[in-house]
Amino acid sequence: MRIAGIVTESVVDGPGIRYVVFAQGCPHACEECQNPETWDPEGGYETTPRELIRQIRKAPASIRGVTLSGGEPFMQAAEMAELARRVHGLGMDVVTYTGYVYEDLVAMALKDPAVAQLLEQTDLLVDGPYVKTLKDLSLRFRGSSNQRMIDMKATRAQGKVILLADHP
Repeated sequence: MRIAGIVTESVVDGPGIRYVVFAQGCPHACEECQNPETWDPEGGYETTPRELIRQIRKAPASIRGVTLSGGEPFMQAAEMAELARRVHGLGMDVVTYTGYVYEDLVAMALKDPAVAQLLEQTDLLVDGPYVKTLKDLSLRFRGSSNQRMIDMKATRAQGKVILLADHP
């Protein structure tokens, strides 16, 4: 898998203190993206889910979970799903950021089992592209008001999109 980098402790990329893996490669090219260096699929560096898990095991005990950000994690869905599965094996949760909307990912999952696997391994999905004209700094864990925080366990259980409340 190809990643742009990692942040070992973050409080802005999902609930609690998180270990963040930034995927390399992104097709969305959102205007004023905060990580444009992640767009080039040939950038960053190669690693493996196994190596990332080895590093995550060394993270402070205060880490609640792992966030998959980017770039676009769904461009490497198989590798990200494997990483997420291993993260769950450590007893941690998984937040996945994507520029796709959930409904499009569901359609993609019908043709690509890896997309379905990453959706299955995601606890909280922050979906939708960053839209400069909808920028809202008051929102938790996202940059523009079109982006949703989807509780994936509840969504799977109820068969419809269930949003996470925007307050702690």
